[in-house]
Amino acid sequence: MFVYHGTTLEIDELCIIRQEKGRDFGFGFYTTDLKDQAERWARRRAKLLRRVGYEVEPVVNVYEYKQNDVLNTKVLRYTDEEWLDMVLKCRGNSNYNHGYDIVIGKIANDNVGETVSFVLQGIMRKEDAIERLKFEKINNQVVFCSDKALKTLTFVESYICE
Repeated sequence: MFVYHGTTLEIDELCIIRQEKGRDFGFGFYTTDLKDQAERWARRRAKLLRRVGYEVEPVVNVYEYKQNDVLNTKVLRYTDEEWLDMVLKCRGNSNYNHGYDIVIGKIANDNVGETVSFVLQGIMRKEDAIERLKFEKINNQVVFCSDKALKTLTFVESYICE
């Protein structure tokens, strides 16, 4: 299986990204199995950096993922209560560690992120949020949360997308 990471750099040496807070599944190396989603991420990142004066190009990195059944992998297929609990814990507490090597699930994009934020702030009940999320088109993410998990990835190539 191929996974993609959209950014503004070629990344052939992988590491767990720990400096960002509020990520859906905690600290990790975030990818997607959807090439066009990675291209959107890369364009968005490049646009943001260009606004503050950096001359960058949108870059998509492609990796081959070789499944390893020994790793502790969590698959969250739906935006149900289990998925929402994981996102709330990870976004609400930067010290939270779920203990998985790989988490595969839906991404809390802007619309979904707003709903998650409402629950975190106590504005919306979890049950109402789950009901609301049924109407959203939500893409996938594959997060590699441990150094063992990163070893299942092999860099294939990177390319500039416009």
